[in-house]
Amino acid sequence: QVQLVESGGGLVQAGGSLRLSCAASGSSGSISDMAWYRQAPGKQRELVAAITRDGSTNYLDSAKGRFTISRANTKNTVYLQMNSLKPEDTAVYYCYASVSFRVYWGQGTQVTVSS
Repeated sequence: QVQLVESGGGLVQAGGSLRLSCAASGSSGSISDMAWYRQAPGKQRELVAAITRDGSTNYLDSAKGRFTISRANTKNTVYLQMNSLKPEDTAVYYCYASVSFRVYWGQGTQVTVSS
């Protein structure tokens, strides 16, 4: 059973930065895609950024130029560097991983951006 543990959320002022981390454990196979999703109150969960095992990335339009996703395959860890944060980035951020055609989710970490 794969477990994903996120860290790095918190409260930050608009214009500030945060770095989220997500470490995967318990995987007996290679982790293929990893991603960050977010869900704000009253809204659907949305993809923020994704990265394949070979490093190809894609981003939510509103995250382009501000957020950077990266991963360390040897550590089974994915990161999300978030700069120039805006109040509308406030949400619970969830880590996602695909392993052997199964998907796994982290428990979520709260990011709150004050104006």
